Amino acid sequence: MGNMSQVGMIILLVYGLLVAISVNSNTQAIQCLASNQEALIDFKNGIEDSHNRLSSWRSNNCCQWHGIYCDNITGAVVAIDLHNPYQKSYHSSPHKYEMWNLRGELRPSLMKLKSLRHLDLSFNTFRAIPIPKFLGSLVNLQYLNLSNAGFAGLIPPHLGNLSHLQSLDLGAFRLHVENLHWLAGLVSLKYLAMDGVDLSSVARTDWVSTLNQLPSLMKLHLSSCNFFGHIPSPTSLNFTSLAVLDLSSNNFVSKIPDWVVNISTLTHIDISNGGLYGKIPLGLRDLSNLKFLNLGNNGNLTANCSQLFMRGWRKIQMLGLSENKLHGTLPSSFGNLTSLTYLDLGYNSIEGGIPSSIGKLCRLKFFGLSTNNLTGTLPFKE
Repeated sequence: MGNMSQVGMIILLVYGLLVAISVNSNTQAIQCLASNQEALIDFKNGIEDSHNRLSSWRSNNCCQWHGIYCDNITGAVVAIDLHNPYQKSYHSSPHKYEMWNLRGELRPSLMKLKSLRHLDLSFNTFRAIPIPKFLGSLVNLQYLNLSNAGFAGLIPPHLGNLSHLQSLDLGAFRLHVENLHWLAGLVSLKYLAMDGVDLSSVARTDWVSTLNQLPSLMKLHLSSCNFFGHIPSPTSLNFTSLAVLDLSSNNFVSKIPDWVVNISTLTHIDISNGGLYGKIPLGLRDLSNLKFLNLGNNGNLTANCSQLFMRGWRKIQMLGLSENKLHGTLPSSFGNLTSLTYLDLGYNSIEGGIPSSIGKLCRLKFFGLSTNNLTGTLPFKE
């Protein structure tokens, strides 16, 4: 599931850079603004670059520097992309990660870059320094990614001044907020990721209504945010464009709220490992655009399989419902879920035989049915 989130982040990164690169296709002919170059030199002086990653930042034209993109008419810097391409994980090379890793401080000279639209410093190691308040003065920013970059402490509400921002990724485990009211100023926001940010201080408030004020929001990632208790319901629903909803790995004690079922634009829902209970709404099967649904490892979600899979799920590709309290028998209509590639119904109380119609699911790559009360054998694919 995490891999799909990473893919989404990469797609957004590439999309954001396309704008910057399109105005910087002929760097040989562009001369950087002197004031912008001075600001970048001061910015570099605050950065610890032990492996000389910024060695190109010495020529007399900053438009030719690594990670810098300029407007091809004015020469103004429009994008800074200094993300570490080698994310620190068990699967990546520690040597390569360190080779590309930046530390140090962010200097307010960045405020002199009046045309800056794209800033990506993700997966560096800024040693638990706070996110600078002055970033809220970069009013032309459309893309800001500070995820997993070593920042810690309070997320400054000054970021709410970025009314042109379309993508904001602050995912990290050492950040927290006092409230989410500042998000209301991000009226252009389409993508919001705060995975791992401690949102426990807002868990008792109507945080859903705050997010509901973002009219253009398409993707919302709030995994592992220390949410607890009931998931609130707004008085009216404004999520008219929301396609991705990720509230996984929180500590809710809540039913699945009705407003989730009423967002017809949803393609991806992940509320796995979230402490949900009660009946799985049958309306989920009628979300005509839904491709990904993961409600696994909640423990107390219930559904009668005959009803849940009777119809619908027209486009579903990934369906994770393991470790819940599903019961009843699997209907023959399972054979209609022809887009399925992943299905996990393990650790439930499903009984009876396995319908032969499952053999029609030619795209299925994973099929989990362990620890149920099923009888018979799996049929061959038809």
